[in-house]
Amino acid sequence: MAASAIFFVLAMAFLTVSAGPNIQADNLPDVYLKTPDLIRYHGYAVEEHEVVTKDGYYLTMHRIPYGIGQTPTKGKPVVFLQHGLFCSSSDWVIMGPGKGLAFILADAGYDVWMGNARGNTYSSKNVGKTESQYWDFSWNEMGMYDLPAEIDYVIAQTGEEHMFYVGHSMGTTMFYVMGALRPEYNSKIRAHFSLAPVAFMDGVRSPMRLLAPFVNQIKWISKFLGINQFFPSSDFYGFIGDALCKDEAITQSLCTNVIFLICGYDSKELNQTTIPVIMGHTPAGASTRQVLHYAQEINSGKFRKYDYGLKNFLVYHSLHPPDYDLSLVTAPVYLFYSGNDWLSGEENVMQLYEKLGNAQGRFRVVHEDFNHLDYLWAIDAKEMVYDKIMSLMKRH
Repeated sequence: MAASAIFFVLAMAFLTVSAGPNIQADNLPDVYLKTPDLIRYHGYAVEEHEVVTKDGYYLTMHRIPYGIGQTPTKGKPVVFLQHGLFCSSSDWVIMGPGKGLAFILADAGYDVWMGNARGNTYSSKNVGKTESQYWDFSWNEMGMYDLPAEIDYVIAQTGEEHMFYVGHSMGTTMFYVMGALRPEYNSKIRAHFSLAPVAFMDGVRSPMRLLAPFVNQIKWISKFLGINQFFPSSDFYGFIGDALCKDEAITQSLCTNVIFLICGYDSKELNQTTIPVIMGHTPAGASTRQVLHYAQEINSGKFRKYDYGLKNFLVYHSLHPPDYDLSLVTAPVYLFYSGNDWLSGEENVMQLYEKLGNAQGRFRVVHEDFNHLDYLWAIDAKEMVYDKIMSLMKRH
């Protein structure tokens, strides 16, 4: 009980973190460069595109149209990359050329588009809503509105009617929601590759699980205090990473242990030199409701819409929120999972696999210590995961 109380206090403290000073560093430019500048820094072409969702949210997408030494040509196969919770498009590039999936795909001849979910640092444009109105969303709305708007835009821009989709963590959740609630979009996807898939969550092993029983209290407190977002993006995290997590810092091990405590221990696959860069880009912000929705999934053991409590009768005309019908997700789906992922448990992945409408395969990463974030930042992510994805893409 004491541990639960500690995590509850920590969570509420993190909720109130405000933006820190705009500090720059000459020795680690990757820490402070935004995604487009980071891509240019490595010599790649980059484009920024903005799309407006049906419910009035502005989203920014980043595009790497071709790789190093290539020329702009039409007809390239399109790949759409969608980040996870608290993350952004930077996740796919911060490891640099040859390591970041976006760079690897661009060099392999793909037209790479990276989405940014509503509310993150790249998709937080004011749309005339009040503060509480703006943050009144979870990943349900991201799957219902964000992904369809982005997919339609990419098709219009490229002329390609079908695309590959790679999602990590929440990026997979969003895809399942879209496939179930907007099934017409399944036909626009050549194949979906789920990295650390998240739908059913009652098998979560992370200490974050300790917060789940307090979901109603957190919901009440956050509403009472007007706290609408978790981990707002700021230069403060980059400063902390640069100061406390760099190679010569005696506190570097503390930084790695915080990461491992959340997602699973795997010191062999984490290049500690990259920790300041990671912290310079993550967290990128999320709504409180996104986090609460996941906590509800842990408690219920179901993959279903947001639980409003007594308000469910007004919203859903039932006591409980409806389940997402995963049989309607008919796009080809490949699941990548690992035994040491504390947020995407193996039993829950198997449960998901059985319910999907067109699951084509499931692949367990051979490295026994591979964790939830290794899909993005592991030293050997290319050899363990990305090479397999590109091999499967050739089938479609």
